[in-house]
Amino acid sequence: MPRASPLRPRPKAAQIKERISQLHELVRAGTENRSGVYQMADEDGHVLYVGKSKRVRSRLLAYFRCEPREKGARILKESSQVSWEYLPSEFAALLAELRLIKRFRPRFNVAMKRDLRRYAFLQLTSGAAPKLRVVGGSAHDTGSFYYGPFTSRSRIRDAARALSNALGLRDCAEDVPLVFSDQRELFPLGRRTPGCLRYEIRRCLGPCVGGCSRAEYGDRVALTRAFLEGHSEGPIARFRAEMLEHSAQAEYERAAALRDRVRQLEMLRGQLDRLRFALESLSFLYTVPGHEGEDRVYLVRRGSVRAELPAPRTEADHQALKALGERVYGTWEPDAAPVPLHEVEEILLLSSWFRRHPGELEKTTPFVPRSPGRSRALPLCTEGAMPDVGTPLA
Repeated sequence: MPRASPLRPRPKAAQIKERISQLHELVRAGTENRSGVYQMADEDGHVLYVGKSKRVRSRLLAYFRCEPREKGARILKESSQVSWEYLPSEFAALLAELRLIKRFRPRFNVAMKRDLRRYAFLQLTSGAAPKLRVVGGSAHDTGSFYYGPFTSRSRIRDAARALSNALGLRDCAEDVPLVFSDQRELFPLGRRTPGCLRYEIRRCLGPCVGGCSRAEYGDRVALTRAFLEGHSEGPIARFRAEMLEHSAQAEYERAAALRDRVRQLEMLRGQLDRLRFALESLSFLYTVPGHEGEDRVYLVRRGSVRAELPAPRTEADHQALKALGERVYGTWEPDAAPVPLHEVEEILLLSSWFRRHPGELEKTTPFVPRSPGRSRALPLCTEGAMPDVGTPLA
């Protein structure tokens, strides 16, 4: 029986092989081993993957040695373009990578999405009747307020439920129609059964059944924010007083339930206090040596890089840095402000960077604005004060 001749590669496979060979030659001939970022894109220019490395040449060449089933080989198979940009330091490359990923959201960049899913945030939603939800770090509702990050979803979920029950916030679906009590003349309620156990047992104000006015619900939302931002104990004192009263009357089961609520809310308050301190500790000038003397100064406030510029060398440069520092640090920001959604990923990135490189803290210095009445002196970051993305925050 004659032996079968080997199959010729399909034209498509041959084209892919030729394209990868061309990319290989481009990288081999054109790259250097310096810190930087790189992008892989398809034939239409859509970015498939963004990466960073301290040694761009070595990192890119490693893709061409990947086994067929490895991620690098899959990326190359779909890539028609490879581009790179050198940056003065690994830290600069890390920031650039994050910003490119946030800009393009490449489908092969799953590591950052996976890291964000490790963290939970307490979300106070927007709308006429906000509610508390526990969401992942990849949430993108810019109208909401976010508090966190936390790593124990179950404990934060229990605390959020206790706070919602105490202050009467709703937890129903977003599509449930809202009818406040001061809308009755415009929208007669008629005879209507609430159909909500939480409303019936007085754990929700009932903004969907005319159980409260818009202003009354708004007052409870304000109390919720005051508790989450550290301005008020919220219902803790009330629960504690009720617990003692039930205990004195030998109603121990009810007292125990109230004790559990107090513990949940105290746990939440304590974690938020620690996170607020950690964010304030991540406020400083950070000088990073760069390639061939290209040093840069990063102005970090509350865990995010607000501005950057070349390290000053002349008196004019120092004056420019001082003026920029006044703009970044001289305006008052409340310590207890919720985390802006667009800063979440950068806060996690910087806290992780300083945890992995504690020696870099020696390169940070506080900036004291000229007008101390507008902003207190910012603390020098200490390792124990930073959010730790490697161990549970909460």
